[in-house]
Parts: sequence; structure tokens; C-alpha cells
Amino acid sequence: MYMQSLLIALPELALAAGALLLLMVGAFSSTGRGEGSPWVIGIVSILILILVAILAYDRAEVQTAFNGAYIVDPFARFVKIAIYLSAAIALVMTMGVQRSDNGLNKYELAVLMLFAVLGMSMMVSANDLIALYVGLEMQSLSLYIIVGFKRESPRANEAALKYFVLGALSSGMLLYGASLIYGFTGSTNFPVIADYLASHEAGLGVIFGLVFLTAGLAFKISAVPFHMWTPDVYEGAPTPITAFLAGAPKMAAMAMFVRVVIQPLGGAFDEWQQILSFIAIASMVLGAVAAIGQRNIKRLMAYSSIGHMGFALVGLATGTVEGIRGVLIYMAIYLVMTLGTFACILAMRRKEGRVEAIDDLAGLGTTRPMMALALTCLMFSLAGIPIFAGFFAKFYVFTAAIKAELYTLAIIGVIASVVGAFYYLRIVKIMYFDDPAQGFEPVRKELGVVLTAAALVVTFFVFYPGPLLNGASVAAQTFFP
Repeated sequence: MYMQSLLIALPELALAAGALLLLMVGAFSSTGRGEGSPWVIGIVSILILILVAILAYDRAEVQTAFNGAYIVDPFARFVKIAIYLSAAIALVMTMGVQRSDNGLNKYELAVLMLFAVLGMSMMVSANDLIALYVGLEMQSLSLYIIVGFKRESPRANEAALKYFVLGALSSGMLLYGASLIYGFTGSTNFPVIADYLASHEAGLGVIFGLVFLTAGLAFKISAVPFHMWTPDVYEGAPTPITAFLAGAPKMAAMAMFVRVVIQPLGGAFDEWQQILSFIAIASMVLGAVAAIGQRNIKRLMAYSSIGHMGFALVGLATGTVEGIRGVLIYMAIYLVMTLGTFACILAMRRKEGRVEAIDDLAGLGTTRPMMALALTCLMFSLAGIPIFAGFFAKFYVFTAAIKAELYTLAIIGVIASVVGAFYYLRIVKIMYFDDPAQGFEPVRKELGVVLTAAALVVTFFVFYPGPLLNGASVAAQTFFP
């Protein structure tokens, strides 16, 4: 039985073994801190992520391991593949920057990213509150380090400190909520908690535990009112690290949120639906309004992320199979849009260094027309303009909300989407109608490939949505047999 559990957890074991092996290679290599080793270790890390994505793809049936603490099902498979591939793309973008930035040109960066992905993978397959916390902390500790990886940068150090302090607070709240749920249900195992709530009314203790657990989870997806860290961390962290932070960790945290509230806490649906509805509305409104005055494109993407998490929570608040399907579709499209946008941000480079001001994009349609065209497609998609993928992402979550008779959520979501479109369209206006600013350096090949691929996906998604829609439908059915 123990060997069977190890086989079920093979993707995570492969990730852990690969990360440890690369750590040893980097530590004992004579060029461990030279120019060659970080590049080689980065390439191997990407190959490991592709390998574990293939391993995860082969696991379709529902299996549990380690006395029910770990589960593999279609939902976990869908999310893991998205996490592994988005992390690999983020690592590709990071490697292109490493050689020109001595502060990032260290082998430990790729290894820490692998450990963070390992934590995300454990979170997604957690079937027990203790397993969930172990995966969450493995991800969080790795992210705290890589945010402050550029030690000579005061901005990065400040961002890492804020992230660590607030992250520790959120972990404490999550643990307190988990302890209350354990105390009143008698178990940390998800199926046992679900059985208890199916046969007992959710008492005051369970509701308090639910509130604290939800607060801890909301921090991880940067939902209001637990979003305070996001703008400062996005701006202060090195841009390649921000690109990684904005993608895979958000997908993993949202998947963890879905599993926790739908599976063990499904019997307390009325209680958590009210909480999620409030968080969704607050996130959509703040994300739409607060980004309007931003002049730094990374801070703008931080508030954009907060708003998008609110849109995704609209689908989760329904508690229906259509809602969960909408969440998965939304998050998959969000990953593509975010990675493509950060590829463009990384390409905002002049001879004197990298720039981050939105006004630096002035006249990009003249100086870099193809880059401007790709970014325009991504901005239209983020704004939810029809025919682009972002429109369909919002369409599925709003349709689910209407079917569940959550009309207020859907109406506020549409209004917030219209308001938020302003700052995306303003970027397009700056690129095409403002006087040209100083031109950027030529776009690196890997960034150009990611940017072009993301723009093509969001533009032509309407013609071939089948694989994503079918995969999300199968994954969502996991919780509604």
C-alpha cells in the first residue's frame, strides 16, 4: 500500500527529486556561481516541469494515497498541468533575463521555483487540512525567498519583508480556522468533515473556523480585503519573479479554494456563499477603481489581478458545476493573458535599463508595431472585449451566476468589467496616439515567442475552444458525481 501511494504521488516525487538533485549539482559544481550553471540548471528545470506535466496527464481516475491525505482526480490533473506549463513558461522568460542581471544569475532561483511548484502541486491534491497546510507553506516559503532574491535591491527586500509578514499572519489565520474545524468536526480529513456537515448543522464553532480559513485562503489569491501585499510585492519584486507570482501560484491557490469550500465544507454552503459573494464584489470593485490612477504597469497588473480574482470568485460563489467549470476556464485564460502581458513588460528595456512606467509605452505602435499589436490583443482580452478569450472567461462565470440566481453578483461584475476596461484601453491609446517615447531594445527571442503565442491564443480562442471547455467540464464534474 505504501508503494502504491508513492506511485500515485509520482509527479510530486519527480519534482522533489529533480529539485534536490539540481540543488546538489549547483552547490557542488565548481561553476555553481558562475555563468554556465544557472543556464544549465534552468534548462533542466524546464524539462522536469514538462516531464511532470506528462506524468500528471496520465492520471485520470480518482485515487487516494497516504491514508486519504492525498488525492488525484480529474480536477487535480487539469490544474496541475496548467501550473506546470505556466511555471515552465515563466522560467523560460526568467532565464532570458538572468544573463543580463547579475542579481538574478544564480542557480538557486530555478531550484526555488521548482520547490514552489512542488508546494502548489501538493496544495491542489491535498485531501486533508494538514496536507493542505504543508503544501501551502512549501509554496509560500519558496516565494518569500525569490521575491527578495535580488538582495542588493532595497525595493525587493521591502517587498519580501511585507510579503513574509502578511503571509505569516494569513497562515496563522488559516491554521486557527483549521483547528476550529478540527475541534468541532473531529477530523482534518476532507471526506470525514463533509460527512459530518452533511449530518449535522454547521454550528457557531464551525462557522468561525470557516471564516478564518476563508480569510487565509483569500490572502493567497489576493482577494479584498486581504490584498494589501499585492501592489507592493508586484512592484518591488524583480519583474521575472513577478511574472511567476502572477501566474502559477494564483492558479494553485484558487484551485485549493475551490476544493476546500466545495468538498469538505459543502454542507455549510449558505454560510460560505455569503462570504465569497462579499469578497468577490469587493475584489471586482476595488480592482476596477484602484487601477485607474496607477502609472506603474506592474502595480496596474497587481490591481488587475485583484479584480480578476473577484471575477473568478463569482463562479465559485455559485457552488454549481457550471460555476466551477467557469472558474477553471477563467483561470486558464487568465494564465495566458498574464504571462503574455509580463513578457511585454520584460521587453520594456532600454540601454540604461528596464522601465516600468505606462507612459514609456507611448508611440509603441510606431517604434515596435508587432509588439504593440500583441499587447493590444492582450489588453482587449483582459478588458473582456468580445471575440477575445477574456470575454468568454467572463461570459462563463457570469452565466453560471445568473443560472444560480446570483443576479447582484453578475450585474456588479459587468459594471466592474466596464469600468476596468478604461485602464486597459488607455494603454492602447498611449501606444497608438501619444507622441513616441524613446524606443526599446530589440525583443529577446524567448519573450517574443511567449508574447506572440499568448496574443494568438487569446485572439483565436473563439475558433477552437473545445479542448479547454471539455477539460474544464470533466474537471468540474469531479465534485458533482
